[in-house]
Amino acid sequence: MLLLTWRAGNRLWRELKDLPLRAAVALGANGLGQPARPAQLLKAYGIVLPIGLFAWWAMPQITLVMTPSIDAWVVHRSPGPIRRGDLISFTFSDPVAGPKPVAITKYALCLPGDRISIVEKPGYGGLARNGWYYCNGTLMGVSKSAARNGKTLVHWQPESARIPEGMIFVGSRHPDGYDSRYYGPVAIERLTRMEKLL
Repeated sequence: MLLLTWRAGNRLWRELKDLPLRAAVALGANGLGQPARPAQLLKAYGIVLPIGLFAWWAMPQITLVMTPSIDAWVVHRSPGPIRRGDLISFTFSDPVAGPKPVAITKYALCLPGDRISIVEKPGYGGLARNGWYYCNGTLMGVSKSAARNGKTLVHWQPESARIPEGMIFVGSRHPDGYDSRYYGPVAIERLTRMEKLL
């Protein structure tokens, strides 16, 4: 035990002894034992600080899209009314999506008052039924009876022939997208209009 204490103390002394030399390097010296060059440090600050401030400002302005169901990698908020085909983002909580709420990005496909219909057809192997969703007669997407991990999926059944006021059917054409085909339309006040950057 005494030997361990001695070794730890010895190592701490070496680190403290080298501290002024390390500080000189941090202040722009060419190496240990060389004189400090504060002008070098100021030049480094002149480069790093603006980049850091720009990143601090820009990161909250953009959202990285982590799903292949949307034709975008980076989106940002874009004020204005939501129209058909607009990108939208909202926070979603569902057992299929995971234990924590996630921010997801989809397209606004069917708007309040639009005609919504579903045609059920036999799915893979004929055992389960898939839902073919139409908005004003145009196919929006097809639900699946199971996720890629094998978890059973239940598709949404419209209660009326029209999208209710204050709601939007959101989704994408991607066959594996988890969207309104499964959880129904989303309230407009939960949606944020987005625009594609990349």
